[in-house]
Amino acid sequence: MNILVVDVGGTHVKILASGEKVKRAIDSGPTLTARQMVSSVKKLADGWEYDLVSIGYPGPVVHDRPMAEPHNLGKGWMGFNFAAAFKLPTKVINDAAMQALGSYRSGKMLFLGLGTGLGSAMIVDGIVEPMELAHLAYKKRTYEDYVGARALEEFGRKAWRKHVEDVVESLVAALQPEDVVLGGGNATKLKTLPPLCRLGDNANAFKGGFRMWEGPPKEKITRSRKQTAQAAMARQKER
Repeated sequence: MNILVVDVGGTHVKILASGEKVKRAIDSGPTLTARQMVSSVKKLADGWEYDLVSIGYPGPVVHDRPMAEPHNLGKGWMGFNFAAAFKLPTKVINDAAMQALGSYRSGKMLFLGLGTGLGSAMIVDGIVEPMELAHLAYKKRTYEDYVGARALEEFGRKAWRKHVEDVVESLVAALQPEDVVLGGGNATKLKTLPPLCRLGDNANAFKGGFRMWEGPPKEKITRSRKQTAQAAMARQKER
């Protein structure tokens, strides 16, 4: 089955289908509605064959439908039925979670997307947990206000880099990941990477979109549960 992956961003909508090597893109922006996006994507994907659709959406998603309007796009996204609009089986996930899935290797990974805003997700033993950290209170504003694209313009590159380091340090201390991936278009503007961090790649969003239709990583989950059980037994013996 061929898959069409749609990565919806605040400035562009990018697409790629199974077997294709070159992505296609259109501008998005503050007036783009969900229905306009679907219509534009269908035209943009002309000539490609696909049976399934994966969508990365810049906001919270439940049961393949957006649960809030995006901050950087138009209206009409919340509750929109993409499967009905595409007339194909469609899975929708938070865009940061989709890129995180494409970046994942093993264990407990934190993904932070430094783009128009701040995307965030965690993957633990192959299980994706989308997160909405961007608009949580941080210092005098929110996390996104210190590390998003507007912050880069407001504070300048040097101060922005320091804010990114501080935010990563704060979130790593709170969430205790084994691996941290910094993705998004602005991640390459960092001079050095904070501890535990590796650089992501926007192309991993497409990889994640293809992975969305794969089954759960049963071997990794089983191994993790076995390790957890063994650790619990060891603690019982110590008592």
